[in-house]
Amino acid sequence: MLHSLQAAALIGATLTTGLSAGLYYGFACAVMPGLGRSGDRTFVETMQRINTAIINGWFMLLFLGSLVLTAAAAGLQLAGDDGTATAWSVAALALYSGVLVITMGFNVPLNNRLDAGGSPGTEGELAALRALFERPWVRWNLLRAVVNTAAFVCLVLALLEQSWPA
Repeated sequence: MLHSLQAAALIGATLTTGLSAGLYYGFACAVMPGLGRSGDRTFVETMQRINTAIINGWFMLLFLGSLVLTAAAAGLQLAGDDGTATAWSVAALALYSGVLVITMGFNVPLNNRLDAGGSPGTEGELAALRALFERPWVRWNLLRAVVNTAAFVCLVLALLEQSWPA
């Protein structure tokens, strides 16, 4: 029974963590470079709309599900003393916790600041609002994409080390 729970938690953690890494990677490789080539009004309005749209059940399931499932996987690995798989699961939990710190400590406050800027009327106001947001948000997103990917890799390694019931 414990092996089945370990496997389920580990598979779920790997899936959700991989999907969230892909989301941040997509922003780093496509969304932000594409928006970076747009005008200030398009950039500000689009990011404000993305900030609103992303707060939904599917994203929250992914964002919080990764944490819960990775914590469960690490806890179940510790309970079963599954050796190397335990170490990889604990490392993944530490790394994904870092993703949460980056997101809540940096990206979300930047999103809130952008949203609080409303709909500036002049080009100068739009440029100023964008300048406060774009560069730091892109840097923090890139870091969380890297950290999230590292957590995903740790979970894949834990899967490979998992002792599977015969």
